[in-house]
Amino acid sequence: MMAAPGKKTNWFAIIISLVVVVAVVGVGALVVTMNNAATAPAEAPAAGVVNEETGGVSLGDGPNVIEEYVDFMCPFCGDYWAGYSDYVSEKVKSGDVTLVIHPISILDNASMGTKYSTRAASAAYCVAETNPDAFYAYVDRLFEKQPAESTEGLTNDQLVEYASQVGAGDAASCIQGEEYADYVAERTPETPLAEGATGISTPTIVVNGEVVSLTLQGPETDLEPLLTK
Repeated sequence: MMAAPGKKTNWFAIIISLVVVVAVVGVGALVVTMNNAATAPAEAPAAGVVNEETGGVSLGDGPNVIEEYVDFMCPFCGDYWAGYSDYVSEKVKSGDVTLVIHPISILDNASMGTKYSTRAASAAYCVAETNPDAFYAYVDRLFEKQPAESTEGLTNDQLVEYASQVGAGDAASCIQGEEYADYVAERTPETPLAEGATGISTPTIVVNGEVVSLTLQGPETDLEPLLTK
């Protein structure tokens, strides 16, 4: 009498199962990697004048601190810069004030899809990183050439051109690559709110830790009373 044949091993099923297990593990690893990338902080400009945690670009070393949160498409920021920058820069030069400029972006929706506010803020950080001595002049140039709302804003080529004009040609590739767009997006929500405000507005000016209620009547009215004597 012949012995009953042994049960055959189903190698096909085993191979399929292993493939499925490997695929699941691979997908899981990919998800973990993507989640880690999504939660990782954006790269900050590698420059001593930039506070990586706050995004503030510091100029001067005076005992009073004036912080300016500005959007380069914001018309009121342009008005503030035109009326107050000479006063503030003189205070910086005299050693009375440390000026901290925060390039932020709240008006991307006002540039016809080009995200000019973010591109300009990123460009400012590029200049701060590569040519910190040219940063203030670059900010001044961006306000001098400020585009109107509901336009496409300046092109990246123009942002590069103005950087070159103030001695920051080394920032060209960084500006074209919009390298600090993510960093701008991270820092913008940290803009302090004025008392009673429900959302970020620009310009937001903080003097010695106090958010200023801007009247735009002049620095002697809005800033000087908050400076220590």
